[in-house]
Amino acid sequence: MVSDMGGFEAGTRARVAASRAGRGPVAAATAGTEPSERTPEAGAADAPADPPGASARPEGPGRAARAGAPVPVALSHEAHGDGPELVLLHGVGLDRHLWDRCLPALAARHRVTLVDLRGHGASPAAAAGVSLAELAADVAALLSGPTHVVGFSLGALVAQRLGLDRPDLTASLTLVSSVADRSDEERAAVELRQELAVQDFGASAWAAVDRWFSPAWRAQEPGLARQVLDTLLANDRASYLACYQVFATADAGLWPWLPRIAAPTMAVTGERDPGSTPAMSHRLAERIPGGRAVIVPGARHLLPLECPQELADLILAHTGTHPGTHTGTRPGTHTGTRSRTRPGSHPGHESHRS
Repeated sequence: MVSDMGGFEAGTRARVAASRAGRGPVAAATAGTEPSERTPEAGAADAPADPPGASARPEGPGRAARAGAPVPVALSHEAHGDGPELVLLHGVGLDRHLWDRCLPALAARHRVTLVDLRGHGASPAAAAGVSLAELAADVAALLSGPTHVVGFSLGALVAQRLGLDRPDLTASLTLVSSVADRSDEERAAVELRQELAVQDFGASAWAAVDRWFSPAWRAQEPGLARQVLDTLLANDRASYLACYQVFATADAGLWPWLPRIAAPTMAVTGERDPGSTPAMSHRLAERIPGGRAVIVPGARHLLPLECPQELADLILAHTGTHPGTHTGTRPGTHTGTRSRTRPGSHPGHESHRS
């Protein structure tokens, strides 16, 4: 039973700590990846684009490749519905099925593209050293025009990078359960989880499910917890570790650039999410011009699965397509009523920053 595995992470801490002195396995798994700290001046080849209007339009594929721009890979994806374009991006170790519960409501108002990010699902593998810029370029290659971009966890970092590199393709950003500007303590915690994945991948998968599902939710939906666990365990290990390195470090590289995001942006997270905390969503709302934060009471990390109706309502309100949104409402302005699918739930609360 998943609920019996809560001690796995604690049980492996001693082995992980003992391995830190040499750091051999982690160094090997992450060699060549992006540095954990970056200033706007460093890493010019992988730096976000200039602000909208500051330079020429994006270059064509051949010319961009010669200039050192990322060369995208073809992602596995599927499309549903009709209406304004919307793309859904999942988190590290998961796949596009994360959004199955939100899809009916979103596809009723949008043409929704579900994507398997590089290294996940049916998409090509991710090599060690894959960058956030490459993951964003993969998604950009799928988009033909302005698109509402919704990203969960790692997908939220990809969405932010897409908003910086391709403002012409981002009609709005919804950042679900996103990390931002981790503190030293928060960075140490994610590094411990990363090392656990190197040392004992199975234990790290069990620990993630134990972190994401409350005991009450596991008891209510044991099959869903098992399904999430099976998805994690099915990952190609090298691809997972490469993408986890991006997840563990990319928020530091993004932070200096976030004030350049021009798309209407909403950051939403669960009140009880220990990794993508409410404070992080507030940081994003304060850092991105016009951003706002919405905190969902009682929820943990997996908002697309734990409270899909409320999350779908928030997304539709942000894109201006919610049934309760009046004609002419500015994208990003919430109107209408939010509802929860979990028993005993309450409406989310939000803050704004202009």
